[in-house]
Amino acid sequence: MPAIKHGGGLRSTLGKAIQLYRREGLAGINRGFRVIAKSSQTTQTQGSGGCDRNDYTEWIRRYDTLSDSDLGKIRSIINGFQKKPLISIIMPVYNPQPEWLIEAIESVCNQLYQQWELCIADDASADKRIRLILESYAAKDKRIKVEFREKNGHISSASNSALAQTTGEWVALLDHDDLLAEHALFWVANTINQHPDADLIYSDEDKIDNSGRRFDPYFKCDWNEDLFYSHNMITHLGIYRTELLRETDGFKECMEGAQDYDLALRYIERIEPKQIHHIPRVLYHWRAHSKSTAKTGNVKPHALLARKMALNEHFQRQEINATAELLNEGIYRIHYALSNPLPLVSLIILTRNRLKLLQKCIESIFKKTTYPNYEILIIDNGSDDPATLRYLKKLQLNSNIHVERDDRPFSFSALNNAAVKLVRGEIICLLNNDIEVISPGWLSEMVSHAVRPGIGTVGARLWYTNGGLQHGGVILGLGPSGVAGHAQHHMFEHHFGYFGRANMIQSLSAVTAACLVIRKSIYEEVGRLNERDLQIAYNDIDFCLRVCKQGYRNIWTPYAELYHHESATRGQDYSPKNRERYAREIQYMKRHWGDILLNDPAYNPNLALDYEDFSLAWPPRIEKL
Repeated sequence: MPAIKHGGGLRSTLGKAIQLYRREGLAGINRGFRVIAKSSQTTQTQGSGGCDRNDYTEWIRRYDTLSDSDLGKIRSIINGFQKKPLISIIMPVYNPQPEWLIEAIESVCNQLYQQWELCIADDASADKRIRLILESYAAKDKRIKVEFREKNGHISSASNSALAQTTGEWVALLDHDDLLAEHALFWVANTINQHPDADLIYSDEDKIDNSGRRFDPYFKCDWNEDLFYSHNMITHLGIYRTELLRETDGFKECMEGAQDYDLALRYIERIEPKQIHHIPRVLYHWRAHSKSTAKTGNVKPHALLARKMALNEHFQRQEINATAELLNEGIYRIHYALSNPLPLVSLIILTRNRLKLLQKCIESIFKKTTYPNYEILIIDNGSDDPATLRYLKKLQLNSNIHVERDDRPFSFSALNNAAVKLVRGEIICLLNNDIEVISPGWLSEMVSHAVRPGIGTVGARLWYTNGGLQHGGVILGLGPSGVAGHAQHHMFEHHFGYFGRANMIQSLSAVTAACLVIRKSIYEEVGRLNERDLQIAYNDIDFCLRVCKQGYRNIWTPYAELYHHESATRGQDYSPKNRERYAREIQYMKRHWGDILLNDPAYNPNLALDYEDFSLAWPPRIEKL
């Protein structure tokens, strides 16, 4: 423990942590611990050579390069497979660079798992070299099947022609200039053996340039329906059961440019979320060249509109009252309809003195909030400032504001639990007194998710007043405490975030209770906040995890935006009692939730736990061979 010793010992460290938690929540704890740890010059996210923590080339060399020993283990595992399913790879081809087509086919031929067939449909390529290449490979290997289409029908028609040739139990999609990692199909077959219930499998991916340099890895989370509605997180590599794929009627010709997304949307309608499995390994290398989407990021307008159409048709088929809106960067925002009549929402605000903070909070709610059906319950936890008391008295003249005095020792959990019993709303919103509304539709947005079937808590995007991101959702295990931290903390406004995740609706394991919306019935169903073990810290994380355990999803939306002035009300307290309490709360979380804290399904084991910016993990926490 050199860093803690250098920082003044465990007692001093806990004292600082308490101060930071009161002032800045999880974000403050994580930043403070990093400052202390930095003095020891040790960090898990830097290699022993002192390389940059996002040096992907070095990361590949250390953790994604197969040794002779790895190759031997893989072959041994393959020999022991109970099932060796035939995997059909479909490849529509149209005028690719000949050398890239050769590399794509070679990446299939070089697979360590050899139970495959490559089904190619050439869509009337004008380049005569393409036919020669394809005929040569088909002559050398009977597993390579080629159909030469007489007329160009575009990618959906060509994909259907390739699909018609398949005889395997599973189908994988491969573009004509992309590459499979040599162990790609091994990991697919391994997943099929480990999870016989699987119906859809997808992997992580990266990009590769003309020189063979790999870059821009996308380390994905486990299946996340809400994130999938924002962008296609399945492609690439996506693997489907052939029987189910054919039942969906294949690729729709009216969806050119969005054919894979539309296919996946129709496919998931036939399966359960538990049948979708994610392989947290880079198995697909997406070719980045001057004209590719991988290089330019530019998607043709017709493809963007086709994706929007695919989403809206999916919602219609599923009888979901929602519509997709195309935003910048190819992100889709899903608008969910509010019920009629609008449910009453009870805003619960704990406060003590700090008049200016409370005024800013209340005034911003009244001036900006467009959702009309709400009430406010303010819990005054021992205010003794005369000006604050006068203001609270004045507020009660408003018919939809009630002030309740509760002088018990401060316990975030106990005070909110008591308040929930007093409110009338079908929906409750836990709201810090240091919150200030930014977007007028914040409450409408959050309520529209809270009333969706299967949704538990709903969290908002919270900003510092300097434009930095305070809350982009919570990631378990993140930060030095090992409990949780804020995703993409301090990212500045207008930044895209990690593959757009700072700008996309998504399911998360937890969100902060600084602004949290939930149905009152679910709040009671899961047993309310834990006021016995978690009076101050991590009660919201524990609560959200219990919501998940009960079968609900927690949602974070970037379209409900507020400022968070960060926990100024309670002041500072370094007493031994509070230091001991905070240490107990950390230990409770680790003891009660265990490995869940280190395996957040909304994160990826190839990403770091000691930084909040989705940096690479050194080493990754993936299963070793």
